[in-house]
Amino acid sequence: MKVIVIGCTHAGTAAVNQILTANPDTEVTIYERNDNVSFLSCGIALYLGGEVKDPQGLFYSSPEKLAELGANVQMEHDVTDIDTDQHVVTVKNLVSGEITTDHYDKLVVTTGSWPIIPPIDGIDNPNVYLCKNWGHAQKLWADAKDAKRIIVIGGGYIGTELVEAYQRQGKEVTLIDGLPRILNKYLDTEFTDRVQQDFVDHGIKLALNQMVKGFSGDGDTVTVTTDQGEYTADMAILCVGFRPNTGLLKGKVDMNKNGSIITNDYMQTSDPDIYGAGDSVAVHYNPTHKDAYIPLATNAVRQGTLVGLNLFKPTRKYMGTQSTSGLMLFDTTICASGMTLEHAKLENIPAAAVTVEDNYRPEFMPTTTPVLMQLVYNPETRAILGAQFMSKYDVSQSANTISVMIQNNNTIDDLGFVDMFFQPQFDRPFNYLNILGQAAIAQADQVVTE
Repeated sequence: MKVIVIGCTHAGTAAVNQILTANPDTEVTIYERNDNVSFLSCGIALYLGGEVKDPQGLFYSSPEKLAELGANVQMEHDVTDIDTDQHVVTVKNLVSGEITTDHYDKLVVTTGSWPIIPPIDGIDNPNVYLCKNWGHAQKLWADAKDAKRIIVIGGGYIGTELVEAYQRQGKEVTLIDGLPRILNKYLDTEFTDRVQQDFVDHGIKLALNQMVKGFSGDGDTVTVTTDQGEYTADMAILCVGFRPNTGLLKGKVDMNKNGSIITNDYMQTSDPDIYGAGDSVAVHYNPTHKDAYIPLATNAVRQGTLVGLNLFKPTRKYMGTQSTSGLMLFDTTICASGMTLEHAKLENIPAAAVTVEDNYRPEFMPTTTPVLMQLVYNPETRAILGAQFMSKYDVSQSANTISVMIQNNNTIDDLGFVDMFFQPQFDRPFNYLNILGQAAIAQADQVVTE
């Protein structure tokens, strides 16, 4: 069988690894427009902040490793067209300019995403930067060395991590976002209030609820004009989100309105010979039981691996996602899984939330640390919809526990009394997750009795 893989970051690399490990006789050709594969863009801020000293560690594979598995690796080759009737792709060699065609039996589309670039006046100003791939990371590293003032536009994960990285380098940082709260997709108000206060305490200027109208500058600086004012810096970094990079298949397979490819449980598109995975593909979001666009590396690796498992015959179904994620800002662990209360209300899902702050282990221990946590649940069915955690203590695995419980349709009653070990070095007789579940039970039962 001849398999062509278009794009080779997380999903593409996972698919190729799975295909050739399980079926080494498969003829696999990779077409990748960049000169690298498997770049962990989530590590860019760690690199720019100096925490990761060797950026090569942000690559977990290479063209050479994939070739050793048996793949025909064609780097700096751009697929410009797909003839789905004839099973033929047209490819441009970006070095020589040569145009060739290639035939496939099965096609794997893992073309990823690209930063959203709004049609704003002055967007092509040379002092406006993107933050997505290895090329962007190298340019940001080089150009920021002499910069004293940096503006970050977008208060999601990438934007907030960049803000921290540059603040730690002694830069004067301004964060601009069009919404009134940063990290609003992942956290409810009580959490974002604390993050924002922490930013202010570290000297970061917040310009929230402001829409960017244009960029201008004299060559050495860039001025960002919003609907509320002007901000001038040496460089501005645009981090306002991503869009699926799926133009090649427009009109050829079923897609959502946002351009994300629709797949079945086995990662197969509406064309039975084309499979999709990663940022170019929609996910099944379990808390809403609907498709969603959630470009995360974890989703990409899982989906890419599933493509490799299902390419020859339907073998393993995609389980969907809870969009479990986390980050660390100024030594505070922040993580979440599932829906925020605000998101649930927007989806018209019956929802309530309970917030608890408690120490993760007994006060008689030499030290302990408070954990801020919130559980979102459906008061009618008592099903868990989501949770958020924040602490100086590492609570990251708590989000994974909640993810499994949402996946399995568990309730607040399950969380309140599920078996978790006790040892004073680690937790209380009731783990803080049990305590959170019990608080939700008490709240839900009180509403019922009233």
